[in-house]
Amino acid sequence: MADKPIRADKATAVAELTESFRNAGATVLTEYRGLTVSQLTQLRRSLGKETSYTVAKNTLAKRAAADAGISGLDELFTGPTALTFVSGDVVEAAKGLRDFAKANPKLVIKGGVFEGKAISAAEVTKLADLESREVLLAKLAGAMKGNLSKAAALFQAPLAQTARLAAALQDKREKEGAEAA
Repeated sequence: MADKPIRADKATAVAELTESFRNAGATVLTEYRGLTVSQLTQLRRSLGKETSYTVAKNTLAKRAAADAGISGLDELFTGPTALTFVSGDVVEAAKGLRDFAKANPKLVIKGGVFEGKAISAAEVTKLADLESREVLLAKLAGAMKGNLSKAAALFQAPLAQTARLAAALQDKREKEGAEAA
């Protein structure tokens, strides 16, 4: 892209977008053509505090992505584009966008960036299909607890067997001592 000089206000906008691209764990590009202001407000609220939904000019967003070192998005910067910058749970944000798009078909997920790499709209949907971080951690904790319980039982088994063996030997000695007397 040729570096043309840009006005100060546009330079500020590009700098802010560049910073948002750099700080976000993921960015999802959407087309919002046909959505009302109230629907966009509802979408912003549904995404939560750790996610921002920003409408940006394609030329400025394209330049900001390039300045942030992100490539592979140029073909997505067509039509009215909004950027969803996710600094929290990427899966939850992807679910929020997917669910809103199901309820409001005018919102079109174009693709995005995850861990510095461009991803397609289908890959954003795959992210949305994952379970949330909290659910995965709970499942991991449950699995670990189950395995720890099994390990504890396994370690206690030889001790219990040894105790039963010692009790049996003691009984046997007492019987032999009683028979000898």
